[in-house]
Amino acid sequence: MKQNIKNTNIRFNLNKDIQRKAWNYLQSMNKQKFKSYSQAICISLVDYFDHYYAVKDDPYLETREREEQFVNQIMKAVEMAMQKVLSTFLAGYFSAIKDK
Repeated sequence: MKQNIKNTNIRFNLNKDIQRKAWNYLQSMNKQKFKSYSQAICISLVDYFDHYYAVKDDPYLETREREEQFVNQIMKAVEMAMQKVLSTFLAGYFSAIKDK
């Protein structure tokens, strides 16, 4: 199968914060996970534009995402509190049954 490859150049102006930060990420990226600059840049671009167009099509998406994260945090906190209380409750309950 013939490879269908397109080439482009990218340059980083290290005097600009965002470009310097992008360059530093590329320099320190995990070479086992990201085999090349091309792979890392493609993943980043697709993720960025997928999110950009999703929010453009649905302006409340970010709000719902934040609400969902908040609800998940509450659920985890309640779950942890219940685990602590439940163990104490069960210990007392089984102790009361044992004493009967």
